[in-house]
Amino acid sequence: MNAYSQITQVAVHQPDGRQTCQAIEDRLREHSPALRIAPGLLRRMYGLEERIVADDGVLPSDLAAHAAVKALHQAGLDGDDVDLLLFASVSADVQEPANAHIVAAKTGLTCPVFDVSNACNSVLNALDVADAFIRCGRYRRILVSCGETLSRLSRWTMTSRREMRTALASMTGGDMGAALLVEASTEPGITATTFMANSTGWPAATLFNPHQAPGLPHELDIDSEQLLASFLGLDTRAVRWLKEHDTEPGELSLVCVHQPSVPFVRTISARLGLRPETVVSTFPRTGNVGAATLPLQLALASEQGRLYPGMKIALFGLASGASGGVMLINWTASAAQAR
Repeated sequence: MNAYSQITQVAVHQPDGRQTCQAIEDRLREHSPALRIAPGLLRRMYGLEERIVADDGVLPSDLAAHAAVKALHQAGLDGDDVDLLLFASVSADVQEPANAHIVAAKTGLTCPVFDVSNACNSVLNALDVADAFIRCGRYRRILVSCGETLSRLSRWTMTSRREMRTALASMTGGDMGAALLVEASTEPGITATTFMANSTGWPAATLFNPHQAPGLPHELDIDSEQLLASFLGLDTRAVRWLKEHDTEPGELSLVCVHQPSVPFVRTISARLGLRPETVVSTFPRTGNVGAATLPLQLALASEQGRLYPGMKIALFGLASGASGGVMLINWTASAAQAR
């Protein structure tokens, strides 16, 4: 039985559509004429230049399937080589059945499947699940897939400044497909993982189910100040955990961290004690792509030639709720082929 797991492939699928900051603000002025939207507001508040937008009719499962096929092609594998498929995303085609079934049908996989859902930490949780399954010998090769269509949660109609305060962040959501292949290994890849929560912070970012909460708003509602406050304390716990695993944040070779805005990344990076040059930046040109953010950063780092065997990588996940997670990875020679 293999004692370890490693990420051997990372793939992303980026839709062709782009929506600039100016285009978003122009449309917002059209739909919310009562508000005075200052030019460059999204750039100043969030650091957004443009976001990726999928065509109408493209589903989260489509984006996930494109990325999954790409990851398998990179590895020289077909669907029969996969033991388990996980779908991990904020976005979803359906509530019933598991969205992983739809991704499997679109990619020709016949293995067991299920969904993993924890807001923007969904992929990080799925990687932890995959690592646990492989370490116990249940499976040898697991494909984690993700499809995000967060641009469709944009709240174009606002009637007051008070409403804009909790609606504006919805304008930063982007669309992305991602997939990661996790395989059994005789050498350490994923070396340690921890998760933590501050569940009293859940009201800071909500999207209520219209079938279960018909009397509540059914639009994405984010109080950015409360959301940031809900993460306080998780950072110190993460740093303490790293030190318990003989890791100083400033010694990390590469860092992937969830990115809902540029100011947020700067703040959380400073609180964690990370060196700015080690953090892979994605938000300004993609927007917040939810659970696809961490694999996107790994793929981008590979394209930039920043991944090499033996380097110590940390994935920092942050999600509404609030929940946090840290995964330490020893990047291996085979995993360095990800692109």
